[in-house]
Amino acid sequence: MKSNFAVRTMRAGELELALEWARQEGWNPGVDDALAFWEADPSGFFMGAIGEVPVGCISVVRYGESFAFLGLYIVHPEFRGKGYGKALWKKGMAFAGNRTIGLDGVVAQQENYRSSGFEMAYRTVRYGGVPKMPEIGEAKVDVVPVTQDKLEGLLRYDAAIFPGLRYSFLTAWCGAPEKRKSVMVGSGSKIRGYGTIRRCFEGYKVGPLFANSSDVASALLAKLLPEAKGRPVYMDVPTDNIDAIRLAEAAGLSPVFETARMYRGEPPKMPLDRVFAVTTLELG
Repeated sequence: MKSNFAVRTMRAGELELALEWARQEGWNPGVDDALAFWEADPSGFFMGAIGEVPVGCISVVRYGESFAFLGLYIVHPEFRGKGYGKALWKKGMAFAGNRTIGLDGVVAQQENYRSSGFEMAYRTVRYGGVPKMPEIGEAKVDVVPVTQDKLEGLLRYDAAIFPGLRYSFLTAWCGAPEKRKSVMVGSGSKIRGYGTIRRCFEGYKVGPLFANSSDVASALLAKLLPEAKGRPVYMDVPTDNIDAIRLAEAAGLSPVFETARMYRGEPPKMPLDRVFAVTTLELG
């Protein structure tokens, strides 16, 4: 490892570079993810560089005082095997402090994560393909767009499912209709579900898709899928939620690859029966 290598907080524009590296790895991030990701925790994205040459990155986004999520852990292929990845990892772990840390680990890396104290909580399978419209089991589900006046209720709903508060992230994620289509069922304290679809480097991704029942999830998905206009759609589905698997299959999607949600520290209690698709593998 060269003596002028250092890990520092990302500068303006470098998150886009990290997402390009993620694209090259086949992770297929969204084309407009950077701004909303940055809003999640601007100090939680790190670049490893030799002088002014970026060689690797990692993100450890903190959601409050008890939970953080690790992602975008990449060393550029030209610089692997030289210790830069270990330095990035140590920086990320130190930044998280005493928080429980979550990550979504590919199968090939799960043993390495276990050696760092991470334990598997559940499997997540990415389903993908050109979708067909799922049948809506509940005919009178009223699905409406997420608008600024509905965000407060949506944020409260999300906080009962996701293991940390993410107000800034969701305000950017769901409050930018020109970048992502977000829809919901219910309003105020009676929200029953919401979902988002966004354009990615390949096709589209649905995430999050949170719902109180499979009928609500199906209605949300049926409202989102036309946005893809016949292009492939992907969903990262927790396998513990059998109804979510059935919904993905009903939409004509098939397994593409799998990851494992892993935690270091006390695993948060998530109502996986309400998680039909996770938000992103990078931020949880």
